[in-house]
Amino acid sequence: MKTGSPDNSPARMPALPDTLDTVLLCLLILTTLTSGCTTKSSANAAARSAYSAGQQQTMERMLQTRNNVTVMGPVRNPLVPWTQDLTLARALVASDYYGKANPREIVIVRSGQPMPVDPKQLLAGEDVPLEAGDVIHIR
Repeated sequence: MKTGSPDNSPARMPALPDTLDTVLLCLLILTTLTSGCTTKSSANAAARSAYSAGQQQTMERMLQTRNNVTVMGPVRNPLVPWTQDLTLARALVASDYYGKANPREIVIVRSGQPMPVDPKQLLAGEDVPLEAGDVIHIR
């Protein structure tokens, strides 16, 4: 054996494919780790942007419902434009109620306060005037 010449025994020198596999694996790990990283400032900016967008959507909904009556339940048109002569019966017709039977329960929520309405009395002609922003729950 000559001095200064490399020893080609498998115990001392790793095979070339193993070295390439290790290098490729290291590059893959580094690429994966660095490509998915987000800085704290960019995460905070994204959170502020999402919060602002949510606030804007809420304000739009509030403005939209201020001049409307919302009907929750089996209806095709849940937002009914409010007018001074709008009543519960007219709102149900305008919202296009599609229940298979007459409602079992009707509740008007006005300024956060629930006001139950007997469906039988409504069908007998006892109508209820509505105010802008009212929410009607039909079950």
